[in-house]
Amino acid sequence: MKNFGGKVAVITGGASGLGLAMARRFAREGVKLVLADVQQDALDRAVAEFEAAGVPVIGVKCDVSKAADVEALKDAALAAFGAVNILCNNAGVAPGGLAWESTLADWEWCLGVNVYGVIHGLRSFVPVMLAQGDECHIVNTASVAGLLSPPGMAIYTVSKHSVVTLTECLHQDLVTRTDLVRASVLCPAYVPTGIADSERNRPAELRNAPKALTPEDVAREEALRHAVNSGRITAENVADMVFEAVRDGRFYILTHPKIKAAIETRMQDILLERDPTDTFKPKAAAKG
Repeated sequence: MKNFGGKVAVITGGASGLGLAMARRFAREGVKLVLADVQQDALDRAVAEFEAAGVPVIGVKCDVSKAADVEALKDAALAAFGAVNILCNNAGVAPGGLAWESTLADWEWCLGVNVYGVIHGLRSFVPVMLAQGDECHIVNTASVAGLLSPPGMAIYTVSKHSVVTLTECLHQDLVTRTDLVRASVLCPAYVPTGIADSERNRPAELRNAPKALTPEDVAREEALRHAVNSGRITAENVADMVFEAVRDGRFYILTHPKIKAAIETRMQDILLERDPTDTFKPKAAAKG
C-alpha cells in the first residue's frame, strides 16, 4: 500500500500499548481511525487525543471475543467512514501458568480474545475489503511465542501459534482471490506495554476463584512483568515496523532480529526429531 491519505484503519486493542502506537503512526500518514477497545476510559482518552489533533476518529467499545461486537464494530466503521482499508487485529491478553494447572476459564478467556478475536475480525472485515476493489491490508498481532514454545506460557503460546498459522493460511487464501488485499503477522518479543496486566480486563464470568499464589506463581508473574517492562524496543518502534510492512507488502514482521536464532533452533528440533529446546534459556539458541 503506497497511498495512505484518507484510508481508514480499524485497530482492536487500540486504546493503549501497541494498538495506540499503531494508531498514532497511521494518523501521521493521514489515515482515519476506528479504535476498538474493551476498556472504556482508555478508549475515551485515546479518542480525545486524536480529536484534539484534528484526526478523524471514532471509538467503539468492543469485546473481540464476541462475534456480535466485532460485527457491530464493522457497521460503525462503515457508517462513519464508508470503507475499511487497514485492519489491525491487535487485542490480546497474556495469562501464564503450567499447561495442566490452567483453568477452563483461563483457556476460554485467552483463546476467546487472542484467537477468536482474530477469527471474528477476518469474518467481518475481509468480505468488505474484497468488495471494495481497493488496496487493503490486514495485520494480525501474534508474538514470538507464536514461533517458539516457552515453558510456563502454554495458553498464551497456543493462542499465538494459532494466530501465526491462521495468518499464513489467510495469505494463501487471499492469493487465490485477489492481489489487492494483503496480510501481515506481527511477532514482537518483549515490548513495554500493559499486556502483563491484562488480567484487569478479564470478564467477571471468566474470573477464577481467589486462591493463594504459590512462590512459583509469584516468581513467574514477576519475571513476565520484568521482561515486558525491560524491553528495549518501544511500542512506537514496533508501530514504525508495522507501517513499513504495510507500505512494502511484507508478511512477517519480526521486531527483534536476535530471536531468529531461537526460531532456527526450534525448526532444527523438529527436523532432527529431538526433544524441544527451551530457547528462552541463555545460549539455548546456540544448540547444534
